[in-house]
Amino acid sequence: MKKIEAIIQPFKLDDVKDALKEIGIDGMTATEVRGHGRQKGHKEVYRGREYQVDLLPKIKIEMVVPSARMEEVIRTIVTAARTGKIGDGKIFVYDVAEAVRIRNDDRGDAAL
Repeated sequence: MKKIEAIIQPFKLDDVKDALKEIGIDGMTATEVRGHGRQKGHKEVYRGREYQVDLLPKIKIEMVVPSARMEEVIRTIVTAARTGKIGDGKIFVYDVAEAVRIRNDDRGDAAL
Protein backbone atom coordinates (compact mmCIF):
# COMPACT_ATOMS: atom_id res chain seq x y z
CA MET A 1 0.00 0.00 0.00
CA LYS A 2 1.08 3.57 -0.68
CA LYS A 3 0.14 6.83 0.98
CA ILE A 4 -0.11 9.65 -1.54
CA GLU A 5 0.05 13.28 -0.38
CA ALA A 6 -0.67 15.93 -2.98
CA ILE A 7 -0.26 19.66 -2.34
CA ILE A 8 -2.39 21.51 -4.91
CA GLN A 9 -3.92 24.90 -5.65
CA PRO A 10 -7.21 25.40 -3.74
CA PHE A 11 -9.21 26.12 -6.91
CA LYS A 12 -8.19 22.72 -8.34
CA LEU A 13 -9.66 20.65 -5.47
CA ASP A 14 -12.99 19.93 -7.18
CA ASP A 15 -11.25 18.96 -10.44
CA VAL A 16 -8.95 16.54 -8.62
CA LYS A 17 -11.80 15.10 -6.52
CA ASP A 18 -13.95 14.50 -9.60
CA ALA A 19 -11.08 12.92 -11.55
CA LEU A 20 -10.26 10.56 -8.67
CA LYS A 21 -13.91 9.62 -8.29
CA GLU A 22 -14.01 8.73 -12.01
CA ILE A 23 -11.26 6.13 -11.51
CA GLY A 24 -12.91 4.72 -8.39
CA ILE A 25 -10.89 6.45 -5.65
CA ASP A 26 -13.38 7.71 -3.06
CA GLY A 27 -11.45 7.81 0.22
CA MET A 28 -9.33 10.88 0.83
CA THR A 29 -8.64 13.57 3.39
CA ALA A 30 -8.31 17.22 2.36
CA THR A 31 -6.73 19.83 4.60
CA GLU A 32 -6.26 23.57 4.12
CA VAL A 33 -2.56 24.34 4.50
CA ARG A 34 -0.18 27.21 3.81
CA GLY A 35 3.28 27.12 2.28
CA HIS A 36 5.55 28.03 -0.57
CA GLY A 37 8.22 26.50 -2.75
CA ARG A 38 9.79 28.25 -5.68
CA GLN A 39 6.71 30.47 -5.87
CA LYS A 40 8.04 32.40 -2.83
CA GLY A 41 4.80 34.34 -2.28
CA HIS A 42 3.94 37.80 -3.51
CA LYS A 43 3.41 41.39 -2.34
CA GLU A 44 -0.01 42.85 -1.61
CA VAL A 45 -1.23 46.29 -0.63
CA TYR A 46 -3.67 46.76 2.25
CA ARG A 47 -4.80 50.23 3.31
CA GLY A 48 -1.95 51.82 1.41
CA ARG A 49 0.79 49.66 2.95
CA GLU A 50 2.66 46.99 1.05
CA TYR A 51 3.38 43.67 2.74
CA GLN A 52 4.84 40.30 1.77
CA VAL A 53 2.56 37.24 1.63
CA ASP A 54 5.05 34.38 1.80
CA LEU A 55 2.85 31.49 2.94
CA LEU A 56 0.25 30.91 0.25
CA PRO A 57 -2.98 28.94 0.71
CA LYS A 58 -2.84 25.37 -0.62
CA ILE A 59 -4.82 22.14 -0.21
CA LYS A 60 -3.20 18.91 0.97
CA ILE A 61 -4.96 15.75 -0.19
CA GLU A 62 -4.00 12.48 1.49
CA MET A 63 -5.06 8.96 0.51
CA VAL A 64 -3.85 5.39 0.88
CA VAL A 65 -4.17 3.24 -2.23
CA PRO A 66 -3.12 -0.29 -3.26
CA SER A 67 0.44 -0.27 -4.63
CA ALA A 68 -0.79 -1.48 -8.02
CA ARG A 69 -2.89 1.71 -8.47
CA MET A 70 -0.23 4.21 -7.39
CA GLU A 71 0.86 5.32 -10.90
CA GLU A 72 -2.74 5.62 -12.11
CA VAL A 73 -3.64 7.83 -9.13
CA ILE A 74 -0.54 10.01 -9.57
CA ARG A 75 -1.25 10.50 -13.30
CA THR A 76 -4.87 11.40 -12.51
CA ILE A 77 -3.88 13.99 -9.90
CA VAL A 78 -1.22 15.54 -12.14
CA THR A 79 -3.61 15.81 -15.08
CA ALA A 80 -6.41 17.34 -12.99
CA ALA A 81 -4.25 19.74 -10.95
CA ARG A 82 -1.88 21.04 -13.64
CA THR A 83 -2.20 24.63 -14.84
CA GLY A 84 1.33 24.82 -16.22
CA LYS A 85 2.20 27.74 -13.96
CA ILE A 86 4.52 27.95 -10.98
CA GLY A 87 2.80 26.88 -7.76
CA ASP A 88 0.84 23.91 -9.17
CA GLY A 89 2.09 21.79 -6.27
CA LYS A 90 3.84 18.52 -5.51
CA ILE A 91 3.03 14.86 -4.86
CA PHE A 92 4.78 12.73 -2.24
CA VAL A 93 4.49 8.94 -1.96
CA TYR A 94 5.15 6.86 1.18
CA ASP A 95 5.08 3.15 1.95
CA VAL A 96 2.31 2.06 4.32
CA ALA A 97 3.03 -0.98 6.49
CA GLU A 98 -0.56 -1.71 7.52
CA ALA A 99 -4.11 -0.38 7.38
CA VAL A 100 -6.88 -1.47 9.77
CA ARG A 101 -10.58 -0.64 9.46
CA ILE A 102 -11.72 0.01 13.02
CA ARG A 103 -15.35 -1.00 12.41
CA ASN A 104 -14.68 -4.66 11.57
CA ASP A 105 -10.90 -5.20 11.85
CA ASP A 106 -10.37 -5.56 8.06
CA ARG A 107 -6.65 -5.33 7.31
CA GLY A 108 -4.42 -4.44 4.37
CA ASP A 109 -6.03 -3.61 1.01
CA ALA A 110 -9.42 -4.81 2.33
CA ALA A 111 -9.37 -1.94 4.84
CA LEU A 112 -9.07 0.63 2.07
